[in-house]
Amino acid sequence: MDISRRSTATSAETPAGAGRWSVVTRRWPSLLGLAVATAVLATGADREVLSITVAVAALCYLAAAALGRPWVAWAVVGGGGMIVAASELAGVPWWAGVGVVAALLVIVGLVGGAPRAPLAAQAVALLGYGGLAVTAVLVAPRVGLVLAGLALAAHGIWDVVHYRRDEVVPRSLAEFCVLLDVPLGLGFLVLATVAGPQL
Repeated sequence: MDISRRSTATSAETPAGAGRWSVVTRRWPSLLGLAVATAVLATGADREVLSITVAVAALCYLAAAALGRPWVAWAVVGGGGMIVAASELAGVPWWAGVGVVAALLVIVGLVGGAPRAPLAAQAVALLGYGGLAVTAVLVAPRVGLVLAGLALAAHGIWDVVHYRRDEVVPRSLAEFCVLLDVPLGLGFLVLATVAGPQL
């Protein structure tokens, strides 16, 4: 067999847009995260929205660890909004609903035999990030916006750690979260700095 005649695509033979589409298909989580961050920044969301984003992000990780199913984290991205809405319909603060779901997830994880180290790490992370998120809605608006922005940007570090280790959540979710959390958190820190007393 003559291997010199084997067909290989060269850059001259590759269609003009193929390279760009391959970037889109490989990096869709980054593009989606940036798109969501841009949309939220453009609509001028407040500390409440940032705080909910922080709490739901931490809840995604806890759910995946408690159930031992990384894909569950993506389900919680959408389900987190339903938890917040159900809490408000029930007349309780959104953070109480997130707290109840988090407690149930820890119980399910313990009873179901989820690995203890990841479950404990995610529970502690939710307490930390969730505590900052709740504090952000209870303090003065500007302080709350700064606190929520810092918490969200810091959650980006958590995302990077999990992306590099490729554990607990799918890499696609960690990648999405980095490109949502960091630009959104930093964007609102800038907003809190330049907005002045009208916040």
